Amino acid sequence: MFMGWEAAALGGVLGLLIGSFLNVVVHRLPKIMEQQWADECRQHAEEQALAAGLAPDPVPAVARISLSTPRSRCPHCGHAIRWYENVPVLSYLALRGKCAGCKAGISPRYPLVELSTAALFAFCLGQWGLSPTGLAWCGFSAALLTLALIDWDTTLLPDDITLPLLWAGLIAAALRWTDVPLADAVWGAAAGYLSLWLVFWGFKLATGKDGMGYGDFKLFAALGAWFGWQALVPIILAASVIGAIIGLVMKFRSQLREGGYIPFGPFLAGAGFAALLFGPQRMLERFLGLLGL
Repeated sequence: MFMGWEAAALGGVLGLLIGSFLNVVVHRLPKIMEQQWADECRQHAEEQALAAGLAPDPVPAVARISLSTPRSRCPHCGHAIRWYENVPVLSYLALRGKCAGCKAGISPRYPLVELSTAALFAFCLGQWGLSPTGLAWCGFSAALLTLALIDWDTTLLPDDITLPLLWAGLIAAALRWTDVPLADAVWGAAAGYLSLWLVFWGFKLATGKDGMGYGDFKLFAALGAWFGWQALVPIILAASVIGAIIGLVMKFRSQLREGGYIPFGPFLAGAGFAALLFGPQRMLERFLGLLGL
């Protein structure tokens, strides 16, 4: 079994490859969801038309999107990305961050996601080796990073990722791939969901507004499943304070979105990564130390 630096190096290479795929997921999964919602709305409209004895409107032809099709292209000129232009990090450097077709700039977020995934995988396999535990935490890291990016871009936390992440945490605890007893994982999932659910309804009853989305409940429940109920207070405290600080900075810089909100999921994810790297209790101690508390 690979351990130490060998496992970390293997994790880094694997993380680069997975990170490249995560870029695709972050970009395409929200579009796939939009197509699914459009299909459901169209189906409902057709059922209503048929019930009223009317002919349903013709369905326009729409190009279908999946995680594998169509082939990746430059959004500016439509240049099809060749395989050698899609090598993680190296292709970005070789192309100097520009499209090979039209020379338009390529967002540096693509290589940053690949490098971040590589670093997370290297940490997980370096810490736990090429084992079920190491691979489980790699999967956790990939899912959490994907959720953070999608939520930041779209304010969506897809059930296609949050719910499998939740169940994976419970299964990992049941198989003893994590140090969290199954009972603590179950109570962590339940308490994580219910705590934010109560906050949501308390805020809504007091103000008449939605303070967060249901995806935040599910993500917090997933973190409770992976780290246990004891980790919920450190995680939510760190996420709330960091979110408030960044929100104030963005407000002073007039960078808040329409409505004056920022998504909470990325801050929950950030606190989850801190818990992974340092452990929940040590994370809280370091966090309070940085704040001078």
